[in-house]
Amino acid sequence: MILSVSRRTDIPALYSDWFLNRLRAGEVLVRNPMNPKQVSLIPLSPENIDCIVFWTKNPRNLMIHLDEIDSMGYQYYFSVTINPYGRDIESHVDVKKNIIKTFRELSVRNGKQKIIWRYNPILFSPEIDVQYHLKWFEYLTGELEGYTDKCVFSFLEEYKKIRANLATMKIYNPEIQIKRDLIEQFSSIAKSHSIALASCGENRNFSDLGIKRNKCIDDVLIEDILSCKIKVSKDVSQRDVCSCVASRDLGTYNTCTNDCIYCYANIDKKSAFKRFSQHDPESPLLCDCLRGDENVTRMKNSESIKVSEKQGDLFSYLADRGLPE
Repeated sequence: MILSVSRRTDIPALYSDWFLNRLRAGEVLVRNPMNPKQVSLIPLSPENIDCIVFWTKNPRNLMIHLDEIDSMGYQYYFSVTINPYGRDIESHVDVKKNIIKTFRELSVRNGKQKIIWRYNPILFSPEIDVQYHLKWFEYLTGELEGYTDKCVFSFLEEYKKIRANLATMKIYNPEIQIKRDLIEQFSSIAKSHSIALASCGENRNFSDLGIKRNKCIDDVLIEDILSCKIKVSKDVSQRDVCSCVASRDLGTYNTCTNDCIYCYANIDKKSAFKRFSQHDPESPLLCDCLRGDENVTRMKNSESIKVSEKQGDLFSYLADRGLPE
């Protein structure tokens, strides 16, 4: 099983103690966001979890736990968002120089292939135009050169529940040609710094610019990390334009206090901050507890996606990629 930690909130930055307690306990409860009375009990033994994908705007708080996570036998990689926005847009995200420093430290510790840089969402306002993005993208690629192999971008999705927030900053959606011209220049800048550019969840096809569609939950990367083949299908719970393979997400909506105006995962800011301030790191549910009327379903332990870990299959895996045995 692949564990997503998490699309719904920033667990590494905000709930790393809770997450470590769940690994130590060997299981976690996750409430279905579409059906709150349906709760899944997910076994978290390393034998059941093939790989963990961490999503975060700041991995600093989780880094102090990585030695313990490694000692438990877990495999993982990070997707770290570093955007060019200030506190008016990302109110409680740390300053960029600190996140860049942490990004570099994490890359040196784990290897640059295990840390993906996300520059998303790309948004536009009267103050944030093409030249603004080009200046910041040049700066960030220079700072991250040698510390990652890939940058993943996406343009802002104007979800209904965030429109009021966007209006306060006069965020607008430019013409497609402006977006294409920007990405073409991004691609050239990234290439000059030995960073590949990939799109995430975009309806538009940028393949003519040499840009591939990314899989944020990436079976190819996971095979490289595990050094074995895996068998996993596309995640049907995501949008059609999403290329991610199937995973289980541990997050809970309306619990993130990064307070980004473009966030789709929070419904109410005050509620999110209240849940964060009152959360119990010992609870099996994130920012929640069982109420007594749930249907708790235990997932099976045998959901490994690994085809085989035997040495002979490793040699076959390397041969398939044209690599020396």
